[in-house]
Amino acid sequence: MRLKRALKWNNAEMPHTGRVVGSELDEMVRTHGNLRLGSFRFWFVGQRWEWSDEVARMHGYEPGTVTPTTELLLAHKHPEDRQHVQELLDRALHSGGSFSSRHRFIDTRGGEHTVLVLADRMTDADGAVVGTEGYYIDLTDTLDEARRDALNSTLPDLFAARASIEQAKGALMLVYGVGPDQAFELLQWRSQQTNTKLRTLADRIVADFPNLRAPRDELRRQFDHLLLTVHQRVE
Repeated sequence: MRLKRALKWNNAEMPHTGRVVGSELDEMVRTHGNLRLGSFRFWFVGQRWEWSDEVARMHGYEPGTVTPTTELLLAHKHPEDRQHVQELLDRALHSGGSFSSRHRFIDTRGGEHTVLVLADRMTDADGAVVGTEGYYIDLTDTLDEARRDALNSTLPDLFAARASIEQAKGALMLVYGVGPDQAFELLQWRSQQTNTKLRTLADRIVADFPNLRAPRDELRRQFDHLLLTVHQRVE
């Protein structure tokens, strides 16, 4: 079965997920430091999508002016990446897995974006998988010089002195194919959002990472779950 056009979602039909939703989730993703990111949700039944305001703006739309659908999502993908994304969505739909990817899309102004889609399974109150939810992280723009200088001045010895953070960064660089600055931003985002010390979070990632055993695509999905839930295993 191929993916059909997604239908406009209705709040009355949304399953209970036991997680932060709507404006609360939008507020959470604003505390992401230097990362440009937004949230999304995809329900398997009815193939319904929800984009946060940030994801809509990434694609070139003002919030509330477009209803995200699978057809619209694929239309924005870079021609060289569109088939790959289609296959990932089909696999998520058939296996009940998460939609995790690194790919390019074209916004309404013709600008090309490289994004990391970091996601986990979405479950209802009974624990049944009903979809996938996560974040679009725009890797297109790197830290500007002012932000880089501010980072270096406030944390001058972080990279050199804290081996566990370097190792956790290495794991993110390997799995997601990002550079060291972007890997650190991902760690910083999870630290801020979960109110967990960066060093503590890194220690747990380093401890959990060797337990992942999977081919590359599945490794990325497993690591998404690890990264989004690691704060729950911190002692």
